[in-house]
Amino acid sequence: MARAGYGSVLLGCALLLGVHPGAASAQDGNAFHNRIGPNLPSPSMSDPSVPPLPSVASAALTLSAVFAGGDKPLRSGLAWRVYEDRTDGAKPAIVARSEAAEPSFTLAPGSYVATVTYGFASASRRVVMAGRPASEQLKVNAGALKLSGAIGDVKLSPDQLAFSVFVPIGTNSEGRLVRSGVKAGELLRLPEGTYHVVSTYGGSNAIQRADLKVENGKVTDATLNHRAATLTLKLVAAEGAEAFAGTAFSVLTPGGDTIREAIGAFPQVTLAEGDYVLIARHDGQVYTREFKVESGLNRDVEVIAKAS
Repeated sequence: MARAGYGSVLLGCALLLGVHPGAASAQDGNAFHNRIGPNLPSPSMSDPSVPPLPSVASAALTLSAVFAGGDKPLRSGLAWRVYEDRTDGAKPAIVARSEAAEPSFTLAPGSYVATVTYGFASASRRVVMAGRPASEQLKVNAGALKLSGAIGDVKLSPDQLAFSVFVPIGTNSEGRLVRSGVKAGELLRLPEGTYHVVSTYGGSNAIQRADLKVENGKVTDATLNHRAATLTLKLVAAEGAEAFAGTAFSVLTPGGDTIREAIGAFPQVTLAEGDYVLIARHDGQVYTREFKVESGLNRDVEVIAKAS
């Protein structure tokens, strides 16, 4: 009985395929002839009792920053980056970035490194996302410098000043340049520490220096006091007369070092207080005079074109 039932099943399959059971037997005795058996679906793929693998969803990572040693939040000047956490030595790719005060990023499960920069200061932290919302607060050890210049009680125009900021190394006060061309009134964000500041007024030799300390969470507002003046150079036939156009001027120290050169009828130069020699060249003739610069006393310096 069992054998007869099994045979009837084989016969039904063969008839569906249009294969005569006798012909199949005559060839190789196998009614399937390798047409059905190899193509049957795997039980593990078709079995509804096998549940699918669970998928872990992405989740939000919220970041914020405070000054180290306290809870004062940083609200501006921030740049956030989130990188892959690579352990194979390869360069990590940036997966998210923002300049918001408290950004929120949607991240897939995995390991990341979150960084924040505040000017020249920075902080970072490793973060593991596992499908649940997370928040991290980074502590930044930083403060800021705000610089200006003056002569006596008179503030100097910001467009006449330029500052360079250095990190001292050993006995070298200008060991490492942090940044040059800093403008007056600009907020320069820096890690906590002591910095050497060089202020140049007028693009010549009117220079002042100072060592300034940046404290965590504070703005150091410093004014560097210059001792200099702005002079108008002229070559004239007589005192108070009209200046000759196209005159080439050279300003030298008493020792002969060139401080500044200029061309024109009445160019302006800013010089530190002290003694100088002025040379004027016009139409193949050379004229000289000595003069003195007094701090804060802006004036004309005339060279008289006397026939030799």
